[in-house]
Amino acid sequence: MKKVLLLLANGFEAFEASVFADVIGWNKLEGDLNTELLTTGLHEEIKSTVGFAVKRELLISEINVDEFDALAIPGGFEEKGYYDDAFHEDFLNLINKFHESNKIIASICVGALPIAKSGILKDKNATTYGLGQSTRQKQLSDFGVNVIPDQSMVVDGNIITGYNPSASFEVTFYLLELLTSKDNCSKIKALMGFKNN
Repeated sequence: MKKVLLLLANGFEAFEASVFADVIGWNKLEGDLNTELLTTGLHEEIKSTVGFAVKRELLISEINVDEFDALAIPGGFEEKGYYDDAFHEDFLNLINKFHESNKIIASICVGALPIAKSGILKDKNATTYGLGQSTRQKQLSDFGVNVIPDQSMVVDGNIITGYNPSASFEVTFYLLELLTSKDNCSKIKALMGFKNN
């Protein structure tokens, strides 16, 4: 079983988190049946940007990184407290543990920023939110990251970053392909109504 840990911060973007959950879930039900997604965060209940709460399944302190194959991090809104959690020491330490174990780390939108703050993106290529303003891309650059603007998905080693919410499916389908196979990913895309390239 390939296990994905969904790392949620208060103020997480609901759509981005749901894409990770849905694609991995579709595969568990209709694909090779060999994936599972579990949630974690700093609080028992983690609130999304729109207010609904998700109950975490695992405490960060009880996570054994060796039991997982990938870490998934959706972005969120500063106004809803996203960076209070995403830049917390325990959040960053978990990211580092996944990286040290050479696990896949996938993020969407500003989910790249805690990865960068953890130090593991220094001198690497990545992307983050940049529509209408360059604040978040500048912030990513200030962490020592080589920012690739306007590219929907950037892969550098074991780290996948997505530009904005519209990149959610591209990032997550690529993650599924890495965890299973290209043929299996194509099957899930088709079942979900996406055209295969």
